[in-house]
Amino acid sequence: MKQLFLFLVTAVAFISLPINAEGQNSVAAGTVKATGLKDSSPRPRMRDYGVRTGVMQPGPLNAITDVKGVSVGHVTLVAGDSIRTGVTAIIPHPGNIFREKVPAAFWAGNGFGKLAGSTQIEELGNIETPVILTNTLSVAAGIEGLVTYTLQQPGNGDIQSVNAVVGETNDGGLNDIRGRHVTPAHVLEALVKAAPGPVAEGNVGAGTGTICFGFKGGIGTASRILPKSLGGYTVGALVQSNFGGVLQIAGVNAGERLGRYSYKSQIEEQSGGIRVGHPAPDGSCMIIIITDAPLNERNLERMAKRGMMGLARTGGIAANGSGDYVIALSVAPGNLIREYASGTKPYSPTYTPTYLHNNECSALFMAAIEAVEEAILNSLFAARTMTGKDGRTVEALPVEKVVKLFPLVKDVE
Repeated sequence: MKQLFLFLVTAVAFISLPINAEGQNSVAAGTVKATGLKDSSPRPRMRDYGVRTGVMQPGPLNAITDVKGVSVGHVTLVAGDSIRTGVTAIIPHPGNIFREKVPAAFWAGNGFGKLAGSTQIEELGNIETPVILTNTLSVAAGIEGLVTYTLQQPGNGDIQSVNAVVGETNDGGLNDIRGRHVTPAHVLEALVKAAPGPVAEGNVGAGTGTICFGFKGGIGTASRILPKSLGGYTVGALVQSNFGGVLQIAGVNAGERLGRYSYKSQIEEQSGGIRVGHPAPDGSCMIIIITDAPLNERNLERMAKRGMMGLARTGGIAANGSGDYVIALSVAPGNLIREYASGTKPYSPTYTPTYLHNNECSALFMAAIEAVEEAILNSLFAARTMTGKDGRTVEALPVEKVVKLFPLVKDVE
């Protein structure tokens, strides 16, 4: 039933798109190809090579979907020589999110970017839609897609306001970003494709055209499971990596060893201060953290702050032109904020959530830091070399060189 409903939602959105001069829907008439997950061909992840970060145990999938009920979907747009972009949808739980809102908080490590819906998160401490990630100039399409998705869900026939949550990074280095090739129909398609289980990484979805530390960035994910003595909770992270600095991998100064890091030429005084040959540190990073631990919005904000510590462990510097945002969500079932459709019974003006004490949060903070760090590194390990706009080629992380920086790891075949 859910699949049929989502198919109909997508069809409605597609039909409602503007008609071009040839009398066709803009998506159908354009050259954009929406590629499925099997077309993205990601490389092995960091742990596949024996490289480890942190001390806590990953979940079975080492992904944000290790948190029960979380699903992720991608739409990857690759066409011609300059369209390299897409959409990633994160659905926190399988119910009606507008009617079962999710406790939430966000933190801006550096606010040079756009996170639609952030003021309501700050004001009310919850979200009422899935989270959409895309490129900088497609935030409006993300909002429109989420509004359509929410209005068309069963039980939402009376609502007249939707606060959509959409984040972005600027993929204009490889993508014809001014072409605004992402449409609301692509957003709905990503929501339809969202599923539990393994999450595609690298050059997929919102990470299709991103660049990180001068190498090809992308989507990455990871998770941590607390020991039973610390609650047994799961913390998952998903990132859209598109930023700069000096790459650190498991404590190794990999950026310096590989000879690629921000401001390299100036630091080494090789060019008399002329800016040549170094990767720009600007970009952005969107970080989504989800846990099944029963945290309120105050401690979720504290967890979101730790997401920036995970970014820092990878060598990111939150540059002036970087929009680095963290959203933290708790999907503990007993704490979902239940709204009631008009006329439904029973209605209660109060609810009684259960929250962890402050002193129970430290292990969760540690798990969030480790999961974010590894998610960013997975985005680099999984990404492939890409050529895009203006013939620019961004090389993938040279894994064969990276693994040689670590003793006792698996050789790259």
